[in-house]
Amino acid sequence: MTKVRCALLAVLCGASTLWGAEVTGVIPQPIKEETFDALFNHSPFTRSLGFSDSIILTGVARVENDVFATLYDTKTMESHLVSKTANALGWQLVGVRGSEANLQTLSAKIQIAGGQVVSVRYQKPPPKSSRAASGGNAGEASGNAPTLKPSEVQEAQNAAVNYREGFTSDGYPRQPPPEMVEKLSRLSVGQREDINRQMIGLRNKGLGMEERRKIYENLVDRSARR
Repeated sequence: MTKVRCALLAVLCGASTLWGAEVTGVIPQPIKEETFDALFNHSPFTRSLGFSDSIILTGVARVENDVFATLYDTKTMESHLVSKTANALGWQLVGVRGSEANLQTLSAKIQIAGGQVVSVRYQKPPPKSSRAASGGNAGEASGNAPTLKPSEVQEAQNAAVNYREGFTSDGYPRQPPPEMVEKLSRLSVGQREDINRQMIGLRNKGLGMEERRKIYENLVDRSARR
């Protein structure tokens, strides 16, 4: 890294010397290395050309031992959910830094297609009116073992029994599709109720419908494998 800095500094200094001699006709003053601190710290050669600058981190959700991060593209107004398993775009969550108690400190490392790892920092999500129909503010989504009201506990229990009808927190606009119903039928009532409790907690935290659906399907698949 030191050699790269010295080489870049030498090139820039040489260019500056030629420019100064030609324009001013005087002996140029030596340039200090501090002049190029901004360039060294934000080098254009380290930027990711395959990952849009419009991508922001809007939330982190912890479900049991899994961590999910919600990314939002401010240009296309699309939400993307990433976890330790690569999503359809090939994005995979490598790690999360910062305190969930202070969202401004959060950042996520994302491995994109090709293996490159980029860092995405938290930003406040755009107003709901300008977003695609995601159903909520994912920036508030975090936590585990949610505390539910008695009515919400009853909702989780009822949905565990009447799983074919679906419920407000599974991420589906209406009843779950047949393939999901088939998976749910292989779970016990207790397993379904536990999943429902977690999903209601995420709904209460503001996680949008699309993100809830993906997490719901992930939890059902994992419980089915058990």
